[in-house]
Amino acid sequence: MLWRLLLSIALLKTLVAIADHGSFSQAAEAVSVTQAAVGQQMRRLEETFHTTLFDRSGKTPQLNPLAHALVPKARALIYAYETLLDDLTGDAQLHGELILGAVPSTIRALVPLSIKQLIAIYPQLHVRVVPGLTNDMQEQVERGAVDAAVLSQPANLGEHLQWQPFASEELVLLTADDVVEHDPLVLLAQMPYIRHTRRAAVGMLADQWLSDHAVKVRASMEMESIESLTSMVSHNLGVSIVPDMCVPDAIFTKLRKIALPEPRQTRVLGVLSRSDSSKMRLIQRLVTQLQLTVSAASNPGL
Repeated sequence: MLWRLLLSIALLKTLVAIADHGSFSQAAEAVSVTQAAVGQQMRRLEETFHTTLFDRSGKTPQLNPLAHALVPKARALIYAYETLLDDLTGDAQLHGELILGAVPSTIRALVPLSIKQLIAIYPQLHVRVVPGLTNDMQEQVERGAVDAAVLSQPANLGEHLQWQPFASEELVLLTADDVVEHDPLVLLAQMPYIRHTRRAAVGMLADQWLSDHAVKVRASMEMESIESLTSMVSHNLGVSIVPDMCVPDAIFTKLRKIALPEPRQTRVLGVLSRSDSSKMRLIQRLVTQLQLTVSAASNPGL
């Protein structure tokens, strides 16, 4: 009886993966089996329910209306199974794999330092980090491709998502260490401006500040990540507006950070997850560790 339950849960997980990822091939990667195995599993699931769950008239199988209706019930069943022992053991789901999305600016220091401490406490835990911009990460959380994501505060949140902020970072003007001018408006007028991609939340915040203060810049570059941007600034190729990172890496630490005129923009960092995630207890532990890492960076002498 137990093996039949485990088999049914595995088949339902594959069905949910197909719904989340949109194809057999991507679902196969998500559940770590071959594409052929995904097809075999779905045939077995259809045989189990004595019904058809896919429209196979096209080049690739697509979920039919019955399958779409089944997916939310499958999620609930998977969640109930995976959290079955939570109240009894107190440490359920603190092993296995956590797929964590993260915006690039957090991957150089904040995320690795936090994960290092988390794994020290739970050595059986395996963490896979997926980098991406905030909008991309939010979409991956929504469809279940990642368990949680460290990102900038999203503009809009669905009811099924949970947002847990843990740090605020005020935007500052970033310059090379050997720049002597102190007035940010003078520097923005005189020096080339290195822009962060406008697709990113940080880029939109910086552009909003420039617009609010009617500051015109001479943009010379546009970078996809704060890491690339800070590298260019460190070689004195221009200045940029970025968050004053709560846990900076070595390069960022050596650069000059100049306060901007008020009103200033602030980036709020947090963890985004699905409210029905079966790994919520683990995600809560991650949030706590991120908070501790930020606190340690703010108070290095303690």
